[in-house]
Amino acid sequence: MRVHGTCHHDCPDSCGWVVTVEDGRAVDMSGDPEHPFSQGELCPKVNRFLDRVHSPDRVLRPLRRVGAKGEGRFTEITWEEATSVIADRLHSTIANHGAEGILPFSDAGNQGMLALSGISSRFFHHLGATRLIRALCGPTVGAGVRMTNGSSLGFDPLDLEHSKLIILWGTNTRLTNRHLWPTIESARGRGARVIVIDPLRTITADSADVFIQPKAGTDIAMMLAMMNVIISEDLVDREWIDEFTLGFDELAAHVAAWSPARAAESCGVESEAIISLAHEFATTRPAAIRTLVGPEHHENGAMFFRTLACLPALTGAWRDRGGGLTRSVGSWQEQLIDEAALDRPDLLAGRSPRVINMSRLGEALTEADPAVHDLIVWNANPMVTIPNRELVRQGLERDDLFCVVHDQFITDTARYADIVLPATTHIEAVDVVPAWGHLWLGWNEAAIEPLGEAVSNTECFRRIARAMDLTEPSLYDDDLTLIRDALPTVDIDNLREEHRLRVPYPESGLPWADGGFPTRSGRVEFASEDLEALGHPRLPDYTPPREGPEGPLADRYPLQLLTPKHHLRFLNSSYTHLPGHGDREGGPFLEIHQVDADARGIDGDSTALVHNDRGSMSLPVRITDRVRPGTVVVPWGWWADQHPDGNVANSLTNDTLTDWGGGVAFNDTLVEVRRSA
Repeated sequence: MRVHGTCHHDCPDSCGWVVTVEDGRAVDMSGDPEHPFSQGELCPKVNRFLDRVHSPDRVLRPLRRVGAKGEGRFTEITWEEATSVIADRLHSTIANHGAEGILPFSDAGNQGMLALSGISSRFFHHLGATRLIRALCGPTVGAGVRMTNGSSLGFDPLDLEHSKLIILWGTNTRLTNRHLWPTIESARGRGARVIVIDPLRTITADSADVFIQPKAGTDIAMMLAMMNVIISEDLVDREWIDEFTLGFDELAAHVAAWSPARAAESCGVESEAIISLAHEFATTRPAAIRTLVGPEHHENGAMFFRTLACLPALTGAWRDRGGGLTRSVGSWQEQLIDEAALDRPDLLAGRSPRVINMSRLGEALTEADPAVHDLIVWNANPMVTIPNRELVRQGLERDDLFCVVHDQFITDTARYADIVLPATTHIEAVDVVPAWGHLWLGWNEAAIEPLGEAVSNTECFRRIARAMDLTEPSLYDDDLTLIRDALPTVDIDNLREEHRLRVPYPESGLPWADGGFPTRSGRVEFASEDLEALGHPRLPDYTPPREGPEGPLADRYPLQLLTPKHHLRFLNSSYTHLPGHGDREGGPFLEIHQVDADARGIDGDSTALVHNDRGSMSLPVRITDRVRPGTVVVPWGWWADQHPDGNVANSLTNDTLTDWGGGVAFNDTLVEVRRSA
């Protein structure tokens, strides 16, 4: 039997797959050759997904902690025992401290529609628990673009095949969006040029026609200088500007001070390169800018995207198919989803519980008032993925914190749990997967029955609700009912049969050629009264981050730390612990430029201590010219037991929130490095 599904990982590609099942066991997984975007190819990690499904280390029965928190010692119990303990604790917390003492914590560890929300949102709304801002990745991008365009909608990335200039700005496409690369290569075959702008020389940069390497977090200065050149040399599309934009004269006066020479001082890119980039972008049609979520992880992350969105408006690039700005297309998918029907915010019944940003989990667990008494974690491994990890650990070690983790493995976070509940893998549960890298909404059919006593996220919360004797009927809706409620305009039976559905998108491929921007003015807003009212600059502007080379900590910690996704075989924290994935990458390491290594007496055979006020890590050294002097890299995603000293990349990272949009400034992290003794 062959069963079709859609990959659930937090990745733009959302590939189609086919699982072969024999005697109830999944024996093979391959790419779906009929999928319009992934076209039969899976990435190196998902090619071995069945290793995860059948891993001997999977959690297949409920567990209760018997050792110290963090020790990872558990004993098996029954589901009835587990849910009874959870129900008693939640009832006690509500009675003694109020429902805001309960903090749900989840993210896109599984980005299926039901896995992300489903019963869980209804459950916590019904209780009146603390609400979580899930903005670790993605929302800041949309928030920035919306402040210019009124919408985060961009053009379909596959329309890059029509482009003559493709600027890949802050995205490592060949690694993290690999199925888009053939489209880019097809455009190159018809004469398109590819420019990569990134603080790291990535494998994508190695394939570019031009590579520009600014200092991390300084790109806005370069954008402002590009505008200076485009406007001062009258390379703008005045007809499009007059009809569809607001505030051009203000912008022109503002960027007049941002000469390429001034920007070069901030971003470390020669002024001639900035001028050349501006000329090429303004004089090539169609000209496209492709970006994703990486650049949002700075204190000025939303301003990055707000400023970037101004560039295609200056040149009228939106007129052309394959011109303009393309980022996540998840917003096109979201137009089909009735989030209120799925999440049921009406179950709050007029209550307004407090809100906590997930990026500040350490602060929430150690300083929140009223205190967090119960933490329920699913779809996430915050001990690896959340910045300022040492503060998170301190919170999880609290004797009075009750923690439940629903997962497939004993993760770094699960080691601190009081109760661990076994979770299904994606081939054991039905779901719908909205994509954010292409326009096909995917169906995922359960290929096999759940192994052991594992249950899906929806069934997990149904069981907890039942143990609590909750009587709200919507907490017990089955999965197909949830899907039908959430997709009221979709023929669910047809979606299930065809395995996917192309979401509505303009047939012309021109979402903004004729204006219609949903801002207050109905135009692209170079000048934004809404931003000004929120206390932000009304015009695009560059402010160096506080934890950056120009900030007050630079004397003590002169190196900027980046923690990117580097690895072909895992890319996220879901695979590093599996044989054949993390071990093939050789373990975590520090990348440092020769200039910085020499200044510290470090060579390629050294072990280095990377440290700041948040924590430290001891790592083997790789000397490379992929990074600029002044920048070091520690790849993200490894678990604690794969590091020599048990610390991870996020032991060092900054949990300062971005300017707006709720994101977090991972990449505004300063460190010092010294040779280990």
